[in-house]
Amino acid sequence: MNKEIDKRIGNNVRRLRKQKKMTQDQLAAKLQVNGCDITRSSVAKIEVGQRHLYPDEIILIKEILGAKYEDILDVKKE
Repeated sequence: MNKEIDKRIGNNVRRLRKQKKMTQDQLAAKLQVNGCDITRSSVAKIEVGQRHLYPDEIILIKEILGAKYEDILDVKKE
């Protein structure tokens, strides 16, 4: 896996989560309610690029945060 891409995607998730005024705990809880086995610690690792996202997680995060796939997966340099 490309660490730089993981970091950029993680930054996107963090930005989108904060725009919704949601904590990592709240995002993890909503993911869990929707059948995703994830912890707050895993969300934190995703946001700093230490853990990549699985396809089912991307789909649920998109729905929970009301985002587009492009918002999550945009990896061009800022």
